[in-house]
Amino acid sequence: MKNGFDEYASAYDAWFLDNRNVLYSEANLVARTLRDAGRILSVGCGSGLFEKILADEYGIVIRDGIEPSTGMAEIARKRGLRVTISTAEQADFGCGDYDTILFNGTPSYIDDLAGVVGKAYEALPSDGRIVLIDVPKESSYGLLYNLAKAVGSWDHPLLEGTYPANPYPIELVGAANWRTTAEKIGLLERAGFADLTFAQTLTSHPLHSDRAVEQPCEGYGKGDYVAVTGYKRA
Repeated sequence: MKNGFDEYASAYDAWFLDNRNVLYSEANLVARTLRDAGRILSVGCGSGLFEKILADEYGIVIRDGIEPSTGMAEIARKRGLRVTISTAEQADFGCGDYDTILFNGTPSYIDDLAGVVGKAYEALPSDGRIVLIDVPKESSYGLLYNLAKAVGSWDHPLLEGTYPANPYPIELVGAANWRTTAEKIGLLERAGFADLTFAQTLTSHPLHSDRAVEQPCEGYGKGDYVAVTGYKRA
């Protein structure tokens, strides 16, 4: 997992707080995937913003996180998380210590996602779950972000009129490597996860996604933020 977030820790929070409806659409999705989740480890917990919202407004308590950015980790600790500073590739997920390992918005920042998914499978107990939540490469946001990454700026004629007034910081866009939903399904299945389920949100075009808070719906294919959940069966 790349750790270039140190310089942009405050910008990350500011973007979400300035795009509150997007934030809560995503929080609704995360909360849905964490029903009866037991003990949860948040890998790439960032500033702990989602974990704080989940605890305060959904009654879902996440105590432990892993985060490579020291700037992000400092903010998350102030929000009550126990944070280990490490990349996902190098982190210890324990051995049966958690019932759910959550990757919210982080798969695109993990270089060796296959290795990390395999490590999560080994760490989880029987019937434990992994949750991968991210922007799919094939989605509207994914295509928009990859175009912005390719041209290196939001201020480009090819992007004029296509993105929200307050877009995701280009530095964070440039650091990401989005994967398709099909790729994530393949990674989970090859690691041994079964009974995959899907949920999605942000079903409007990125120009309009902050106009209202969305409730998540099942499946994938029309949402710009998609959760894929897999289970470790005996």
